[in-house]
Amino acid sequence: MKRLKSTALAALLLAAAAAHAADPNLGRNLAATCANCHGTDGKAVPGSGLDALAGESKEKLLQKLADFKSGDKPASIMHQISRGYTDEQLRLIAEYFAAQK
Repeated sequence: MKRLKSTALAALLLAAAAAHAADPNLGRNLAATCANCHGTDGKAVPGSGLDALAGESKEKLLQKLADFKSGDKPASIMHQISRGYTDEQLRLIAEYFAAQK
């Protein structure tokens, strides 16, 4: 019975991982949470004092997110928000914004 539970759990985890990886809109969906501050699709309102994310390089965005997550870059809220995402999710967010024009 214990082996059956372990096998079932492993199957569920694999299915969840496959469903997660199969979502072609995951980056967009994750990035949507940034719209309140950084504007729709990362196009911040000019003069708002917030960074526009659309069109920035993926590498630059990932570095900023990593600096927020580690606490190396001070912020009012981004250090808290960035810690709520995995490195893979942050990569997807950065790729999405880098692709926006």
